Amino acid sequence: MTTRTATFSESIPTWLVILLAAAWILPGLVGHDPWKPDEAYSFGLVYHILQTGDLVVPTLAGEPFMEKPPLLYLTAALFAKIFSGMLPLHDSARLASGFYIALTLLFTGLAARELYGQGRAAVLALLASLGLAPWAHLLITDTALLAGLALGLYGFALGIRNHTVGGLCLGTGIGIAFLSKGLLGPGLLGITALLLPLLHPTWRSRNYLMSLFAAGLAALPWLLLWPIALYLRSPELFSAWLWDNNFGRFLGTSGLGPKQETLFYLRTLPWFTWPTWLLALWGMWIAGRQSLQQPANLLPVVLLAVIIAALVSASDARQVYALPVMLPLALCAASALPVVPRKLTVALFGLSVAAMLLALLFVWGTWWSSGTWLTPGFAGTDPTATPMPRLVSIEGAIAALYSISGISLIYAIRRMRERVLAGWTLVVTLFLGLSMTLLLGTIDDQKSYRAVMNSLKTAMPAASCIANEGLGEPQRAMLEYYAGVRTLRQGHPLATQCDLLLIQENIAEPKQIDPAIWRMVWEGGRRGGDTQRLRLFRRATAT
Repeated sequence: MTTRTATFSESIPTWLVILLAAAWILPGLVGHDPWKPDEAYSFGLVYHILQTGDLVVPTLAGEPFMEKPPLLYLTAALFAKIFSGMLPLHDSARLASGFYIALTLLFTGLAARELYGQGRAAVLALLASLGLAPWAHLLITDTALLAGLALGLYGFALGIRNHTVGGLCLGTGIGIAFLSKGLLGPGLLGITALLLPLLHPTWRSRNYLMSLFAAGLAALPWLLLWPIALYLRSPELFSAWLWDNNFGRFLGTSGLGPKQETLFYLRTLPWFTWPTWLLALWGMWIAGRQSLQQPANLLPVVLLAVIIAALVSASDARQVYALPVMLPLALCAASALPVVPRKLTVALFGLSVAAMLLALLFVWGTWWSSGTWLTPGFAGTDPTATPMPRLVSIEGAIAALYSISGISLIYAIRRMRERVLAGWTLVVTLFLGLSMTLLLGTIDDQKSYRAVMNSLKTAMPAASCIANEGLGEPQRAMLEYYAGVRTLRQGHPLATQCDLLLIQENIAEPKQIDPAIWRMVWEGGRRGGDTQRLRLFRRATAT
């Protein structure tokens, strides 16, 4: 018995995919402060580059921060310089993430076109995944890592047909991934490169060896220039980066990062990669029944297995670490489109329509109930008059455009081959467009450090130095950005001479401060950060 497949009258046009991708990428790239926690400290590293021009040592509020290589920070600094006259500095820097996500979509689409002739479907599979959107619009190194992995994946796919150019793409992807987040990306692509010859004769050939040779040549500058420059600057910092923040973090010996919980990724991936994983699973099932030994079917499955093995083997775990999973899943989902059963297609598309309606009701309803659509002024000049509704604004016009376009497009794509992925892409795009316009102010208040740092700056007495205890990287970065203040950690030789002490603590577990030595002059916290607070003390003997 043959599998009943969905039949459609036409394929989605390329221009519409590009339009959807632009509408998906743009919301949230500008218009808000650096958000806690990752974006705040990432911008702190960018801010140091802009202030000092140091391209070698990532530095946060005066202290070396060797967690990741500097590619994303250097790119963001370049964008900040180019667009600083038109946008706030942090918004200009954040455009770098949009740039890398656009490259990720491009190379993933090219890889799928090379393997299956389904490039547009693979792009839609990425855009439709629920877990990508919250992270793709933030200034974080994972966006550059994804671009490097996507280019490396395209290099594998192209190398089947053109081993030299494919090898150059693979090597460049390895280099970008390396300078984005260290050894993780090169490790994933390198292990995949070693496994492929063991599984299929296509990669047991002289051409494949030539492809790997080209990849090595292309990757070499990326792999050597910055590490050598870092080592020449400071062997100690080089060792801290290489051993503590690569091997030590992965193995758990450095004590860095959140520890992995039992079955963390098993609980996370089903919703994080929805609905792409469902189509990908069907594609892998069909490929396994027919011929998983076809190179086009085998490549993404091997890379997916390598990525999942790395995730579950690592000592620490976070949602953002799962982003690379989406690349091979997108390819598998794209390959599955021609063989998806009609009933599954109809069900998933219908679910996307329902999800779109819920997104519309939720965001517009939340905006209306919040009262932010009322102006702070009043009708005419009478202060007792009823507040005037501010129903017409730039944000409201953009939100209305997203809403009308989303409803129109969900109807227009109903007969297209890629409608199951395009439908969920519209859901995510609509939610992004509405939330990053109508609700952006509320979200920014909850995730920004601007208000608390400005309050602290106003209350801060004059002092030659400020010591800190327990102050995290995001807080130190934003204290320098908004208040122009750097602190010294407790234990620094000069910290004992400081007249001011800034403490970050859990409200439920307050730190004990000797009142005979220190007197509190200020207390505050980030809006929405109800478990953490900052307290500023002045030495009692200070004049």
